[in-house]
Amino acid sequence: MNEIMNQRTKSIWQALLVTFLWSTSWVLIKIGLGEIPPLLFAGLRYGLAALMLLPWLLRPSGRGELASLQRSDVLALALLGLVMITITQGAQFLALAHLPAHTLSLMLSMSTPVIAFLGVLFLGERLRGLQWMGVAVSIMGAFIYFGRLGAASSLGLSIGTLGVLATSIGAIQGRAFNRKTRLSALTVTALSISVGAAALLALGLAYEPWPTLSGRELLIIVWLAAVNTAFAFMLWNQTQRTLQAAESGVINNTMLIQIAILAWVFLGERITLIQGVGLLLAAAGTVLVQWKPKTAQNPKTQHK
Repeated sequence: MNEIMNQRTKSIWQALLVTFLWSTSWVLIKIGLGEIPPLLFAGLRYGLAALMLLPWLLRPSGRGELASLQRSDVLALALLGLVMITITQGAQFLALAHLPAHTLSLMLSMSTPVIAFLGVLFLGERLRGLQWMGVAVSIMGAFIYFGRLGAASSLGLSIGTLGVLATSIGAIQGRAFNRKTRLSALTVTALSISVGAAALLALGLAYEPWPTLSGRELLIIVWLAAVNTAFAFMLWNQTQRTLQAAESGVINNTMLIQIAILAWVFLGERITLIQGVGLLLAAAGTVLVQWKPKTAQNPKTQHK
């Protein structure tokens, strides 16, 4: 029992480290966007991350999974990569060029109630009372925040909305695929990132000028690819072997507050007291949406 508790505590700290790394990505992206066009920036980040994941994919177990891929698997992974990486990440980078980091972060947090609704419609995942309350609290928090937002880029808000829809649809795709697939999380991640990054690079090369990369921009791209993507995704997948889905969801939602604090400290993006209340309500709502009582979980997966 003590060993299980120690592993669970270790996984919680690892998951918190991952959310911190992912939160710093927003600051680094905002800095890099001063010199690097958004689609090329996203394509370089995820393309380099895919190359870094390749050695793990080519291990004997990975090669066995690649050899077993069926046409339906390839199509599903390609579609997942186009939605979760090309559209979602492309929209995130584009929106960050027009919006404060904490504004876009709040917008993307609203994908949680959207995913909940889509799960009811397409996956038969019913919501309980607390989860419906969470949906209401999240929406209330968003109304409070955006009611005090003032002037904001309509283009940025439109692109951010596209990102929310793509994130939500991609999450449903991922759940539907992973519920029935025999492929490991690493294989799914590496292949979907590869497809999505290739499309991002193609779009960037077609519509954006190639930037002159300074040492700082190169370091940002390499750090985002190696640490905040390849390492962080693998570490997050590792924590999923111990943490329950609700626990992971709660930890992941700390990013909303982390991003707001980091953006204030490093980017000078200040928020009002009322906006802060809206952020906290939205964060609390997303926690409730993802919360499931232990009695509703499969007892065989409690301490996997």
